[in-house]
Amino acid sequence: MKIAVTSQGPELTSQLDPRFGRAKYFLVVDTETHESQAHDNAENLNAAQGAGVQAARKVAELGVKAVITGNVGPKALSALKAAEIEVYLAPAPGGSVAEALEQFKAGKLNATAQATAPGRRAAP
Repeated sequence: MKIAVTSQGPELTSQLDPRFGRAKYFLVVDTETHESQAHDNAENLNAAQGAGVQAARKVAELGVKAVITGNVGPKALSALKAAEIEVYLAPAPGGSVAEALEQFKAGKLNATAQATAPGRRAAP
């Protein structure tokens, strides 16, 4: 299974990025082959709005079945659910991508059906 993990850097040793839509990178890891590939999310870092939905489209195009992140907004969660991608919440910030993957494999991460971050509103 392919999993996208929000990351602050392009390596498995990089810190997990607690943001979904505005994460610096998505590290896509194949849990069977253990291969990983970093995907830059620069186009969404400074987006005025829609970063979560655009990021959800991006990870769906990458063929992932699950996402591990710290927080996810309501629109991003809705887009991920529509793409049949499960969202797992990593524990408090401070861990690496590799640690989050190990916790996932051990069944220690919880899937969420609710947003954990407020949605952003468009400027008036």
